[in-house]
Amino acid sequence: MSDPQEKDKNTAELTPEVKTVLNRARKSFFVSIGLLVVGLMAVGAALVYRSSQNEAKTGGDYVITALKIPEGGEVVSAVAADGRVTVTYKLGPMTSVRVFDGKSGEMIREIPVVSE
Repeated sequence: MSDPQEKDKNTAELTPEVKTVLNRARKSFFVSIGLLVVGLMAVGAALVYRSSQNEAKTGGDYVITALKIPEGGEVVSAVAADGRVTVTYKLGPMTSVRVFDGKSGEMIREIPVVSE
């Protein structure tokens, strides 16, 4: 049986240039793997942070079910922002804007739109 410590006569010794290239490749490999691990940890931390945020504002400011506009009025647009609902409607030749409270449905203000 042969001694495992004994070098095989068929294998050639690596030159210093080859050793330098292999060491440089190893260092490059470890740096890129380290960056990959750091990036994956950052993505994981971002996912945990976003999932731990419990302030879900999905329509909580708006609980009204219906808005009142004059009979025969045609809604041009409706916008919900800042806890209010703004409805632009047209009734015959006149266009008006009504602002409603998002929680109670109460009309806050009506603004007639006039042309100059």
